[in-house]
Amino acid sequence: MVQSNGADLTEQEAELYDRQIRLWGLDSQKRLRSARILIAGLNGLGAEIAKNIILAGVKSVTLLDDRKVTEEDYCSQFLVPQSSLGSNRAEASLTRAQILNPMVELNADAEALDSKEDAYFKGFDVVCLIGASTAQHVRVDTICREADVKFFATDVWGMYGFCFTDLQKHEFAEDVVKHVVVSKPHEKIKTEAISTTVKCTLEFPPYQCLVDFDFRDASYARCLKRNGPALPVQRVLQKFRDQEQRDPAYAKREEDVKKLLELRDTLAPEIISDPSFDHVFAQISPVAAIVGGVVAHEIIKVVSQKERPHRNVFLFNPDTCCGFVDAIGTAM
Repeated sequence: MVQSNGADLTEQEAELYDRQIRLWGLDSQKRLRSARILIAGLNGLGAEIAKNIILAGVKSVTLLDDRKVTEEDYCSQFLVPQSSLGSNRAEASLTRAQILNPMVELNADAEALDSKEDAYFKGFDVVCLIGASTAQHVRVDTICREADVKFFATDVWGMYGFCFTDLQKHEFAEDVVKHVVVSKPHEKIKTEAISTTVKCTLEFPPYQCLVDFDFRDASYARCLKRNGPALPVQRVLQKFRDQEQRDPAYAKREEDVKKLLELRDTLAPEIISDPSFDHVFAQISPVAAIVGGVVAHEIIKVVSQKERPHRNVFLFNPDTCCGFVDAIGTAM
């Protein structure tokens, strides 16, 4: 088994997390109880991730966001009350988030992501960025790699969902099931499933590998045919954010679609069709819930060191309404 950190649960915590303890064991719950999580970006996706992480019973969650609550947030950001319009998004999310689990220490930070020094990120076990630029992803991931902090970059644009994971060198425990013959000679063969817990190690590449990845290479053609153009679309949407310093806005739909198609023609003219950008505005609540559930579950797996994590990109394809895992810069 992966070594436990020795943190103790109170009687009240043991009762509250009884179902989880039965599911993944006491040692894993103890690791969760000691985990410090940073969630930077409190849009609808950030609210979904925060909800699931808080309910899981971590030590602390810091909500970082310098943006204001807008009417667009009401599409999917259920932690902010409508009376908070115009107030800071992280601070407005704090009260409802705390009600989810009073045992978790919650903090709201209204400063900008770029204003944070390197040491700030090193004080967490997991850093999750939402709505960040490529430069911010690369910078924070580099800091996290130096400090052995697990890094997640995730986002939702309308019906498109995305998550990248950098766990550096990650150790975890995995239950391996084998079927052994238990029948006696000359009897009808009977088998029994035997579960054995084994210790595994995986290594993950940095975010830069996603930036450098060429999805137009012939070696990736089969993946595009099987899974659709979700990864190229993500690249276009991320490029739009980097250039415009914002996401596509419904109020500027015609103008923004034109800009997206121009970027498409530069990055992936033969891969992405025109209708691909019809539904990339705001955050659609069901998609935020799906992607947020996946990302939160991955964070819980990483912190608890239980189960094999995804390697290393998750994408939600709106054409099929299905998510899939892709290995970028690493072997499966």
